[in-house]
Amino acid sequence: MLDVLRIEATRSTPEISFNPTNHRLSVRGQSYPENSFKFYEPILQWVEQYLHNLGGEKVEIEFCLPYINTSSSKCIMMLLEKFNKAFHDGKELNLNWFCSEDNESEIECAEEFKEDLELPFQIIAQKEV
Repeated sequence: MLDVLRIEATRSTPEISFNPTNHRLSVRGQSYPENSFKFYEPILQWVEQYLHNLGGEKVEIEFCLPYINTSSSKCIMMLLEKFNKAFHDGKELNLNWFCSEDNESEIECAEEFKEDLELPFQIIAQKEV
């Protein structure tokens, strides 16, 4: 059984909260680390192992990334492709991407990610709180 993966948010990296017990995976915050691949590599490895061991449980995935730099977006796409492959392999995944309804570029970014995927992917525009 995998341990919970928890990485606290910093100014330039999102909070990562992946719980293999309740099958909730969450990525929230800004993403512009100095070395995106170095930041995301352990996350990608954890997800790979998690999906490999996943049975018939339904997985809820949440993203809320108001700002993502180019190198982070490549890493996020690699992560989304892992989820998409698992969906194709018969795993039950549901992805909610939360955006500020006032931030057009944030919504466009989520739409661009969604374009390339077949897994259930909802873009949820919210009012700023």
